[in-house]
Parts: sequence; structure tokens; C-alpha cells
Amino acid sequence: MFFQASSTMDKRAKIRYAVVGLGHIAQVAVLPAFAHARQNSQLTALVSDDPVKHEKLRSKYKVQHTYSYEEYDKCLSSGAIDAVYIALPNNLHCDFTVRAARAGIHVLCEKPMAVTEDDCEKMISAAEKGGVKLMIAYRLHFEKANLEAVEIARSGKLGEPRFFSSVFAMQVKEDNIRLKRELGGGTLYDIGVYCINAARSLFQAEPSEVHASSISGKDPRFGEIDEMTGAVLRFPEGRLASFTCSFGAADVSAYELVGTEGSLRVEPAYEYVGELKHRLTVKGKTRERTFSSRDQFAPELIYFSNCIINNVDPEPSGAEGLADVRVIRALYRSAEIGSVVQLEPYIKRQRPGMEQEITRPPVDNKPELVNAQSASE
Repeated sequence: MFFQASSTMDKRAKIRYAVVGLGHIAQVAVLPAFAHARQNSQLTALVSDDPVKHEKLRSKYKVQHTYSYEEYDKCLSSGAIDAVYIALPNNLHCDFTVRAARAGIHVLCEKPMAVTEDDCEKMISAAEKGGVKLMIAYRLHFEKANLEAVEIARSGKLGEPRFFSSVFAMQVKEDNIRLKRELGGGTLYDIGVYCINAARSLFQAEPSEVHASSISGKDPRFGEIDEMTGAVLRFPEGRLASFTCSFGAADVSAYELVGTEGSLRVEPAYEYVGELKHRLTVKGKTRERTFSSRDQFAPELIYFSNCIINNVDPEPSGAEGLADVRVIRALYRSAEIGSVVQLEPYIKRQRPGMEQEITRPPVDNKPELVNAQSASE
């Protein structure tokens, strides 16, 4: 049975969050972000099966409530929270989102939205039936360098956009969850999704067909998932996007959009720590620009809380998450069968724009991890 969330909310109130899953990204980025989002967001609860994390993180962030995963439903019905930030392995996103929506709790879910299109649709349906907001945590939809890239593409400065290319790679440690098939691991789900989302945003369109090739090689780390996948996506108006993503190569994060009159290169492009850079070339003249480091997670919280308080549908919504997952699944099918895969038409009305930019200073110091490790360090 679904319960209807309250349709009214005090606009002066803060949205109370439970962070579900206390792994690396939660500890280094999500939990610290609440300090920069305090205007409308409050960290109220932690959900994890690790009692050491409960003790240390509860004390560090002065959190009122802690729950185990078995107590998740108790957390949802406690009256202590309004929303959850789901930072769990990919295969758990659907279940924990649906349960929250049924309890009338709003959901901010890490990307990828889920592992399958069916799971994405279940999440969207549950949010609609529960009368709650569902947003997928595309942090770059609020980040200036990437939003300005979208604006440049729209503006006509590059002429007619023709093709997009990107690379995103890192060395992932053995036994990391990204390497586990049953947990929703794989390069496309974890980092390829950034390349897909960037291409879709810059072209303001959805691909009609895709072709991919995946390589696992002899490295024992990649016994269950692809070590590297290269992809080509065909977009309307004869545009192409290509990218390669890898869990077994040196750190690199870049994309380039080339038009009939110029090009824009963004490098680094997808990182959440450090500066991002533009190299814009139009009719032979080049201008470089640096975007200072900033907290990319606090803007997500601020924006989503405002959506809840003001009863506004968020962008990026569940429809945005589904748009990427359907491409990921088609790419893996293409790699498996060795040929082009056609995509059904997909109508996407909302796109990120400069009006979504929210700037907050970077986190001062990298937090000390509690029973967690980064993927690559």
C-alpha cells in the first residue's frame, strides 16, 4: 500500500535527510556537503550495518539517529526524516527507493539510477504513486563548467554541433564493488554514464542507435565485468558521439564538442575535486578558462530540498536516469552481439541549464575515512 506524502510544507523548514550507505562517496562528499547546504537541508539519520561507522560518523556530524539496513523501514516510518540520499551499490537503488516512496519519503538517488530499465520504471512509478519527489544525483547538472558547456553548444558559437568525443578512465582496486557484476558493476554504469549524459546534454537529444565493444583482457580484476568499453552513439541530424571508459588505465577525464565553426574541450571534465577547464576555439582563436574547485554535492541537496519545499519537479528526474540506463543497456547488448543496436524513440523535455547553477566553496579538508576505501587510491 502506498501512502500519500503531505502536499503542504512550511517553506521555512529544513528537509531532514537520512544518508543510506556510508561508503567512500558518502563519507568524502555527501556527509560534508550538509555543512554547505544548511540553509534548507539537515543531516538527521545514518543507515549502515557498520556499528563503527555509526559511532564515529554520528559523533562527527552530530547526527540524531542511526539505523541498520534491517531497520530501514523503521527509519522511513520514524517521523524523523523527510528524504533519503541513497548511496548504496547500484543493484540496491530500486528496492530502497521504492520502499522510501511507499512510506512517503522523498528520494535523492546516486547514479546510475538502477541496473535495468524495468527497475528505473518501478522507481518512477513508486514516486508518482507515493506523491514524492525523485531526483537522480547528477552533480554536474549544477556545476558551472559543464552548464556553460551546454550553453556554448546551444548558443551557436561553435556553429552547428557535429561530433562529441570523450575519455574517462581510472585504475580501480581489486575487490572494489565496481568490479562486482551482481552489485551492478561495470565501466558504463560507473563512469561511462558521465560520457553518455554529457553527450545527451550537449546535443539536446537522445541517440537513435548505438554500437559498442568491450574488453576484459587477462587482468584478474575484470573476471566479472568489462575493463574497458568503447562506444559510438548516433544522434538526430547526423551527429555522432564516441567515448571510451576504462577501469584499468591512467586517470583521465575529458570531452570535446566540435562544430562547424569551432570546438570546446573540457579537461578535466567530470571530477568533483579540483579545477575544471575549458579550451574554446572559434574560427582559429582560442580562449582558455579555469573554473575553481567547489563542493558539487551541496548544490544537489540545496536544489532537491527547494524542489520538495516548493513542490517543483526536479531536473534531473527519474526520466533523466532512465534515459542513460537505456543507453547503457543497449551498449552492453551491442558489445555482446557485436553489432549495432537500435533504440526506441525517447522523449525528454527537461534539460539542464544555467539557471540550475549553485556554487558552494570546496570542502576544506578531505575527511578521514571510517572503514571505507576509495576505488583507486
